[in-house]
Amino acid sequence: MNVIEYPDRDLLAMDVGNTLAGDLKNCLLRHEWASFAVPGGTTPGPIYDVLCAADLDWARVHVMLTDERWVPEGHERSNAGLLKERLLTERAAAATFLPFYVDGKAPDQAVAELSERLAPEMPISLLLLGMGTDMHTASLFPGAKGLTEALAPDAAAVMPIRAEGQEPRVTLTLPALNGAMTQHLVIFGSEKRAALERAMALPPEEAPVGAVLQDMNIHWAE
Repeated sequence: MNVIEYPDRDLLAMDVGNTLAGDLKNCLLRHEWASFAVPGGTTPGPIYDVLCAADLDWARVHVMLTDERWVPEGHERSNAGLLKERLLTERAAAATFLPFYVDGKAPDQAVAELSERLAPEMPISLLLLGMGTDMHTASLFPGAKGLTEALAPDAAAVMPIRAEGQEPRVTLTLPALNGAMTQHLVIFGSEKRAALERAMALPPEEAPVGAVLQDMNIHWAE
């Protein structure tokens, strides 16, 4: 685990965006394509604003989400919709996007198909994660239905998960996340920094983010 601190969020966004661009370029020097897993939510938006303009061979980059709310892309809660607005634009519009939502199917009906579709993308080349104050990452929420299965070492790449009070979701599982060749986590604020430190001493069922920290580059700004 490597913790990098920044004086402010703007500098973090610029530096992480440039770092991710460099990681993708290095991967493309050695491989035919790069698989790039990213979160939704508001935290990574400024990073995407930097990254989408990076001068690299985006046509060889395959972008997927780390997790998705089971809603159509046009829904205001769709991570895919946000990603297309903030990341898959400018030069990055040339990237291939691998959506998770399957119209007309429930998550448990779609995950086998999704895992099969993602099999050629494994191991993930580059992973970007966020974290909640409840110590969840991707959609690995403490106490969620399906969490134990998603944390299992033999879990498929994608599994359904259901957290109390939220819409159904699918998430990349712990083996898929930990198998990523290069890993980054971005957090803002003292509350999340304290939560991250607590997670290190807790079992993954209580603090799922703690299970992905071993090889992680953690970027933090107040």
